[in-house]
Amino acid sequence: MTTVASVPAATSSAPVTEPPARFRDLLTAEWIKMRSLRSTPWTLALTALFVIGSAAVAAMAEVDTLRTMSPAARTDQGFLVFDAFPAAGYLTLMLVAGSVGALTVVSEYSSGLMRTTTVAVPARGAVVLAKAVVTAALWTAVGTVVSTGCFLVSQAILSGQRAGVPLTHPGVLRALVASALLAPVCALVGLGLGALIRHSATTMVTSAFTLVMLPPIFSQSARWSAAVSHAMPVTAWKRLVQNWAPDPHSLAYSATVPDSWAVYALWPLIAVVLAVVVVRHRDV
Repeated sequence: MTTVASVPAATSSAPVTEPPARFRDLLTAEWIKMRSLRSTPWTLALTALFVIGSAAVAAMAEVDTLRTMSPAARTDQGFLVFDAFPAAGYLTLMLVAGSVGALTVVSEYSSGLMRTTTVAVPARGAVVLAKAVVTAALWTAVGTVVSTGCFLVSQAILSGQRAGVPLTHPGVLRALVASALLAPVCALVGLGLGALIRHSATTMVTSAFTLVMLPPIFSQSARWSAAVSHAMPVTAWKRLVQNWAPDPHSLAYSATVPDSWAVYALWPLIAVVLAVVVVRHRDV
């Protein structure tokens, strides 16, 4: 006698679905992308050294000027905070920050990595926000190091002429904060332009033109032209590092400190919002 063994029917297993990516996972992924580039630490280090070096050169030039001054003239002049944050160095910082911020988006479009990213994470807006957070955090750290380094180096040089000042000196803390935040502001502006343009060369030129070359075109003697100039990040930064009130008898229209802080807040906010909107509604 033979027995027939019944084989149980195979049960179909339900498809395993991956949980959606959390925002902190996106932050980790963007940070890995950023630090894995060999050019990133070299770019940041060389930029920081250049800006701090320019502050040292400006301080040494100030020492030569102070040596030729009479004691009365030196007392009347006082310490000029902007000498610790030279325009040549910070204009370079703006260009580098804007370019690197743009590359965080443009490089993924040009290499095709953005397609892989959007397949893995369909929420494109969250991806852009993660890029913005990582970019802002990185450049805030760089800006803080550069700003603090510029101030300490310049004060170490000026202390030989008894011209150094403490952090409690009027205008110093505001200049430190404004100079530290200039880097993330420009990096986020570059990120927004990268999402809008998506072409490396065009984005770089547009970023440099918008951040550095466009503001000097507008004169300070006409109200409408001065208003456009004051709405630019570089003009806002120059106003925030000043430690004197505008001359009321000057023919130029001067920006105010609150308006300059508003410029700092609005530029990166508008850039990130536009980047999120564009990425959501345009094909990869």
